[in-house]
Amino acid sequence: MDLQLGNIEKLAFVSSETCEADDARDMFERRYGAHDPKTADVIVALGGDGLMLQTLHRYMNTGKPIYGLNRGSVGFLMNEFGEGDLVERIRTAVVSRIHPLVMDATDTSGHIHSALAINEVSLLRQTHQAAKLRISVDERVRMEELICDGVLVATPAGSTAYNLSAHGPILPIDAQLLALTPISAFRPRRWRGALVPNHVKVRISVLENGKRPVSAAADYTEIRDVTEVEIHEDKTSSSLILFDADHNWEERILTEMFRY
Repeated sequence: MDLQLGNIEKLAFVSSETCEADDARDMFERRYGAHDPKTADVIVALGGDGLMLQTLHRYMNTGKPIYGLNRGSVGFLMNEFGEGDLVERIRTAVVSRIHPLVMDATDTSGHIHSALAINEVSLLRQTHQAAKLRISVDERVRMEELICDGVLVATPAGSTAYNLSAHGPILPIDAQLLALTPISAFRPRRWRGALVPNHVKVRISVLENGKRPVSAAADYTEIRDVTEVEIHEDKTSSSLILFDADHNWEERILTEMFRY
């Protein structure tokens, strides 16, 4: 999906709350104008991956492409910062469509909480007690009992975030897969996770939830004391993210895989 120069007449700029990001926003607004994101052709996010995640959530299903420039400490979802011809960089950028995960988390009171995740849905123990979890895929139990600090389901976009820190695999941005990754697995100790098709529904049941309470989080939306969490990809929702053509997602993956 390629943007044409004629489509880029108005740019909107958003920045994280740092002096570096705000200074960059002011500089670009003087050069290109300060347009409302609702009427802009492209939204430029200045900051780190946290700001990009917030911006992708905020403008989900609007059709607004988001182009990130790294003015933060972490920037795997961001392009390298530069003050050159921004419109030309955007015009030649590669557009990737990201579908979020839906988390339906049931708490100990029986209430169901729903939230979307662009990066991952994670379950984590709330106390010193390890979590005991049962994992099902499309209603079939695949792991009767996982004793661990937690487990997560990551999208390709999120595979370079928490998933990577938990030693999960990096996925191509257009992979039709989700990463199911344990966090500090105690038993089975050698289980390193699984790759599952993105059309399946993953159910994670919390065993002994009274003794071993667990929380669930969809990106930055957290639910405490959950008993069961269902996770699936939402094909009806999407966000658009732009990467420089000479440093696109595939190139970033190769660079990360050969890092030593």
